[in-house]
Amino acid sequence: MAPGLDYANKGPVEETFEPLASTDGAHVVSSVSGEISENVYYNPRLDPTNYLDGPLSWNPATRLRQMLARPGIVVAPGICDGISARCALEAGFECLYQSGAATTASRLGQPDLAIATLNDFVQSAQMVCSLDPTVPVIADADTGFGGPAMVARTVTQYARSGVAGLHIEGQVQTKRCGHLLGKQVVSREEFVTRIRAAVIARDSIPGGSDFVIIGRTDSAQVLGMDEAILRLKLAADAGADVCFIEGVRTKELLESTVKALAPKPVLVNVISGGLTPSFTTQEAEEMGAKIIIFSLVSCVAAVHGIRAAMQSLKKTGTDFTSAKGMDPKAFFEVMGLNEVVRLDAQAGGSAFKVV
Repeated sequence: MAPGLDYANKGPVEETFEPLASTDGAHVVSSVSGEISENVYYNPRLDPTNYLDGPLSWNPATRLRQMLARPGIVVAPGICDGISARCALEAGFECLYQSGAATTASRLGQPDLAIATLNDFVQSAQMVCSLDPTVPVIADADTGFGGPAMVARTVTQYARSGVAGLHIEGQVQTKRCGHLLGKQVVSREEFVTRIRAAVIARDSIPGGSDFVIIGRTDSAQVLGMDEAILRLKLAADAGADVCFIEGVRTKELLESTVKALAPKPVLVNVISGGLTPSFTTQEAEEMGAKIIIFSLVSCVAAVHGIRAAMQSLKKTGTDFTSAKGMDPKAFFEVMGLNEVVRLDAQAGGSAFKVV
C-alpha cells in the first residue's frame, strides 16, 4: 500500500533525509536519525482553507472537514445502537459519535476494557452510518487493534463503512475507559507510529479520501499535562487532523491545551461524573474546543430508563406506565417507518397501504 501523503521538514536540521516512493508525486521524508519530531506531515489537498466555502457536502468525511474549518463547535452525542442514533437524528444533531464504551456495552454487555473487536466496531458503524449517510459519524477506534498494519486496516474498514473520522489512542492494547483509573500508555514513538499508520492508510485510499484522523492521548493522568500536550503535538506533526485530550480536569487546562495546540482543532470528551467537568457545549466553545462529544449520554440514559421499566414491570405486572402512551406504530415511526412506507408507495408497492 503506497502512501499518498507528504511529510515536509519542519526546518533546517543536520541529519540527512531519504525520500520514499509515492504514487501521486507527494513523498515521505524520513529522518535517518529516527527523530520523530523532525518530520511534519503536510497534504495541501487537506488544508482547512479548502473547506471554508461552498455548500455542505453529501460526503460525510468532507462535511466533517467543512464543519471543522468553519465557525461553531461540532457537537456529537454518543450513540450506542440504532435506537439511540435514531433519537439523536430526530433531535437534530448534525454529527454523531460512536463511543467505544457504548458500543461494547450495547453489543456485548461488557465494560470498556478492550473486549470488543474491530469487527464489533465496524458492524455497528455500518448500521449507524446507513441511517443517514450524510451525517458525519466520528468513531472510537481504541488503540487501532494492533500494530501499524492493523491500524491501517482499521482505518480502511471504518472508511468503507461510511465513518467520517476516527480517533486512535496511546493506551496499551489492554486499554480501559479513559475515565477509569490505572491507565497505562505506550511510548511516544509507538503512539506516533499508530498515527502515521492511520494517515498513510487514509492517504492510500483510491480517489483521495477526506477521512479525518484524530489523535487521542490518555497520558495526562499517567505522565502529566506537559507530556500529554507534547504527545498531541507529535501526533499533529505526524498528520492527525484533530487532537483529543482525554480527562482534562479544569477549564484552565482545556484553555491552555487549546492555546498550545493551535491551530489544530481540539476535541473534548464530557462524561457526567468522569474526570472532565460537565462543560456545556457553549462553555467548551468559549474555551476554544472545536468538537465536544458526550460519550455515554445515550447508554447511561438507557440504563436508567430500562432499569425503571423492568422494575415497574416486575412490581406491577404491566408495562403500561413505562410505555408513556407510545404505541407500536409511534415507536416504529421513530425508527423510520414513514420513510419505508413512502419508498414502497413510490416504487409501486402496496404492502404497506395500511400499517
